[in-house]
Amino acid sequence: MAKDDDRKPTTTDSGAPVPSDEHSLTVGPNGPILLHDHYLVEQMANFNRERIPERQPHAKGGGAFGHFQVTNDVSEYTKAALFQPDTKTELVLRFSSVAGERGSPDTWRDPRGFAVKFYTSEGNYDMVGNNTPIFFIRDPMKFQHFIRSQKRRADSNLRDHDMQWDFWTLSPESAHQVAWLMGDRGIPKTWRHMNGYSSHTYMWVNEKGQKFWVKYHFKTNQGIQTLSQADADRIAGEDGDFHTRDLFDAIEGGDHPSWTLKVQVMPFKEAETYRFNPFDLTKVWPHADYPLIEVGQLTLDRNPTDYHTEIEQAAFEPNNLVPGIGLSPDKMLLGRVFSYADAHRARLGVNYKQIPVNSPRCPVHSYSKDGAMRMQNVTDPVYAPNSKGGPAADPERFPEDTTWAADGEFVRKAYTLREDDDDFGQANTLVRKVMDDPQRDRLVETVVGHLCGGVTDPILERAYDYWRNIDKEVGDRIAKGVKAKKG
Repeated sequence: MAKDDDRKPTTTDSGAPVPSDEHSLTVGPNGPILLHDHYLVEQMANFNRERIPERQPHAKGGGAFGHFQVTNDVSEYTKAALFQPDTKTELVLRFSSVAGERGSPDTWRDPRGFAVKFYTSEGNYDMVGNNTPIFFIRDPMKFQHFIRSQKRRADSNLRDHDMQWDFWTLSPESAHQVAWLMGDRGIPKTWRHMNGYSSHTYMWVNEKGQKFWVKYHFKTNQGIQTLSQADADRIAGEDGDFHTRDLFDAIEGGDHPSWTLKVQVMPFKEAETYRFNPFDLTKVWPHADYPLIEVGQLTLDRNPTDYHTEIEQAAFEPNNLVPGIGLSPDKMLLGRVFSYADAHRARLGVNYKQIPVNSPRCPVHSYSKDGAMRMQNVTDPVYAPNSKGGPAADPERFPEDTTWAADGEFVRKAYTLREDDDDFGQANTLVRKVMDDPQRDRLVETVVGHLCGGVTDPILERAYDYWRNIDKEVGDRIAKGVKAKKG
């Protein structure tokens, strides 16, 4: 223990030393507390304001810092600086569950968020993904409704399987993701033992201006490991922060987890005639058509020193793009371009990008000014165009080349249907061709248990039909199992 003479003196937030860590200023030892005890007031006022609003989805999670090292030349597909040969880029990665609030157990059956912020030389690039390559819905109009169906009821404040299956069975496009969620990969053993996916399709553009569509796959180098429902339930009672603790302890002990980034690349024009819409978030691209191409290694090697400032205030948003990387006609991605940044402004304030964990590591020349919690100085001129030497856009150096053509009437419809555009086909492939018999047995057992958790009869019948549409044999087994269990 340090000697008293060696210890740093406690100070107020303005740096002035304080006379006591234990006693308030009072009128005599038995008298009232004095209002001008500024340090006491500062301590109480700060305590009352420590919590910021939690994220709406993805509230419970953890993360760490690390780097990305390019190991393969993919410059023929993108000019993005972070993906050029031998480039090393610092990053922060946050894992999370989707539906649970901040105090919820890490081992609930739920998709896991996999969000990466790359601090590139051309600005921050954020990849906001999950541990699944697909999602429950394909249109952002349904996103808030989906999340509410997974949250707590307004009356009892309890999560409700009846709400979940009501939404899923009325949204057949959810079949692929639900089949994944109820399977063995529905509960990863740790964050280190799961893959990460962009899920969305992005555009890459090379130096020649050639365009490609890409999907990202972060393959865990620790190997896929999962938890059974029984083990997940047990761990939830024993250690609700199991995944958070595992990641921190692994890095603290020098066991630095890593992932190999691979991409699927589709030539730009092929998207127009591919047998299903390649921008539909409920679909995967078959690897036989678009094999994985290695890009590099992502490694986590530093824990946060202050979870609140470095992880809780980390703001990931798919609108953070850099030259050589753009968006696609994926409707969910386009919706998230607005919603994520808007959520950060509401939760953290308009100047959230000046919080150190969100600050770019390259020069910033912006005309944004003022607002709550503004940290960076603003110099004149504060308007554009100007003749005072202020920054100016340079379309020749940074062309807006990540674009595509679109035309048509204003409509409210799903993607135009193609030959293989159905909601249950890929779910059937997952259940019937990817899973083996023991995995299907566990799938049936998991779904039966979930449906017996308070799902009402009208929704149960829809759930049986939902699973029969995925795979008739599995659907029949689920119906039989629920009826036997309910007596």
